[in-house]
Amino acid sequence: MYIVIIGGGSVGYHLCKALLKEGHEVLVLDKDQSKCERFEDELGSVCIRGDGCEVATQSDAGVARADVLIATTNEDEDNLVACQVAKSKFDVPRTIAKVNNPKNEGIFRKLGIDCTIGVTNLILKHIEEEIPTHPLIHLLIMGEEGTEVIEVKISENSRAVGKTVKELNLPVDSRLTLLLRNGEKPQVPTSNTLLKADDRLIALTSIDSEETLRKELIG
Repeated sequence: MYIVIIGGGSVGYHLCKALLKEGHEVLVLDKDQSKCERFEDELGSVCIRGDGCEVATQSDAGVARADVLIATTNEDEDNLVACQVAKSKFDVPRTIAKVNNPKNEGIFRKLGIDCTIGVTNLILKHIEEEIPTHPLIHLLIMGEEGTEVIEVKISENSRAVGKTVKELNLPVDSRLTLLLRNGEKPQVPTSNTLLKADDRLIALTSIDSEETLRKELIG
């Protein structure tokens, strides 16, 4: 694929290096001449100096033929604009943006960015996975729909213990999709499934309803 990366910082550099190793054609755009020189010295002619938010710069970089554009700068506004220019002016099939402030993820999705990588939430996810007692783990956020997949652990003190699924007051846009119980095979919970302490539930919910779902299952 032909992949254009906006931003020649640490993320852009290592991403470019990895993609080149996989055999892709990669071009990096950055406003800093010293960063461009680093690419030239270490990876060859894969970086040009320019503002990736500008139509003229993207045109010179051949973004019109790009399969993917990835914006990796430390400025959310620049990442958003770069992706929107690629989408609206050059019909790039897929845009990916690094999101530095988690509050901006919803805005990025609403404005048509295909994939957002929330740095804060990504780190938080790994922290959650490393803490066995953490009651809620974010597994996946699905694009512009604002839908997420989460894992919830039912503790002994949870308000859901001893209740069936139909007795729960779940948000209308939330679904319990899988039950993981020690010593048993994974199962799809039904309305009559009785919840027990230490059960783990995989749930599908909207971001807006996550807190309501959390309160109903965990307390």
